[in-house]
Order: sequence, then structure tokens, then C-alpha cells
Amino acid sequence: MTDTPRLPEGYEISADPARTDAARVHRWLSTDAYWALGRSREQQDRAIEGSLNFGVYETASGEQVAYARVVTDRATFAWLCDVYVDRSARGKGLGTALVAAVRDELRPLGVKRVALATHDAHGVYAGLGFRPLDRPGDWMALLFE
Repeated sequence: MTDTPRLPEGYEISADPARTDAARVHRWLSTDAYWALGRSREQQDRAIEGSLNFGVYETASGEQVAYARVVTDRATFAWLCDVYVDRSARGKGLGTALVAAVRDELRPLGVKRVALATHDAHGVYAGLGFRPLDRPGDWMALLFE
């Protein structure tokens, strides 16, 4: 596991659910995230309500510029999902710092495993201690099409 990346000056991370800009998060995910294209606002709101939510915010304006969601029992398992950085804020290390903050928040809970799926960011996650499953064939999914 690597050191915790530093958040650039002018930004802060918060897990306060009251700060999550649900409309903005829905717009990002439903229009620009390959895994959530077309997700309804109602689905997104339910997902937010049932999850731990993390955001990166500009300190001066309070504007949310990144988001990550964790589905967890807060004891044994967590699933990191919906990690998104606004296009205008990319390239500053915000996503890496956000995922590191999520990792560091989950560790004291005693969670043994944090799962995620990614199509294009393996290197980012590997740099934060994530690795491919030892036995991916053991994992299964029930898909409702």
C-alpha cells in the first residue's frame, strides 16, 4: 500500500452526506460515466441514500468536483463504485486522493476486502494497494437485465 496522496491546495474531502450535490452527481454519472449511462435520478438518489458518500470540494466555493460511493456493511466487506472526477478538474490528482481517503476511512472498520470494477483505471487503483483477485473465477454475479 502506498502513502496517502496529498490533496492539492484549494480542495477538501468530506464524507458528510449533506454536502453531496445529488443533482450534479446524477448528471455526471448518467451522462458521462460508461458504467452508469442513463441511470435515472431516482435510482441515483436511492444509491446515495444507501451508501457512504465521499466528495472532493473546492474550499473557496464549496463546489463539488469529484465523487465516490461505497456500499458496505461497515464490518466485513465494501464495494467502491461511482468514482468520478469532473472533466474540468481532472489531472490534478483529485481522484487518487479521493480513493486513498476512502481506503483510509474503511481500514479502521475492520473491513477485510474492498472490491471494485474498472475498465480503464487499473494503474490508479494499483498505486493505492488494489490488486486483481487471486481467484476471479470464484466470484459470480446475478444480473437482472
